[in-house]
Amino acid sequence: MKVAERRKAIVNLLLSAKEPIPGAELAQKFNISRQIIVQDITVLKGTGQEIISTSQGYIMQKSPYAQRVFKIRHTTEQTEDELSCIVELGGTVVDVFVWHKVYGKIEVALNIFSPLHIKQFMEGVRTGQSTELMHITGGYHYHTVRADSEEILDRIENALRERNYIVPEI
Repeated sequence: MKVAERRKAIVNLLLSAKEPIPGAELAQKFNISRQIIVQDITVLKGTGQEIISTSQGYIMQKSPYAQRVFKIRHTTEQTEDELSCIVELGGTVVDVFVWHKVYGKIEVALNIFSPLHIKQFMEGVRTGQSTELMHITGGYHYHTVRADSEEILDRIENALRERNYIVPEI
């Protein structure tokens, strides 16, 4: 993984985290030293990211990104196209969630922001390692999508709508 991609992944993890992430955990996740994580955090802070160091780990004070939730429905065969559409237009697929009639909201963090992440996700689905969450709700699911601006989110929404992936509001 290239340095810029790793730093973007660190930001995405911190934005999605519900609690502080220790530097040692980040170092292990990216298979690098704790010192490199400290350098990455310093560089990210220098670019304007509001990352706070606490005794429990790193947290993001506020997101510099625009974010939107899309209600989606498509087939398994269309999943790769849906994810590629979002990523190619500059979005990050933060999560997927469904509303189950018994269990309520079931949510999973994805943080898909590159073609490599899409490939890894799709490989897990194709090999039967896992099945997509949307299958428990007849294909209906939601994605939180993050991007650098509202304009990018508008382009993503329009592209998803053109592909008939957006569920029309009643």
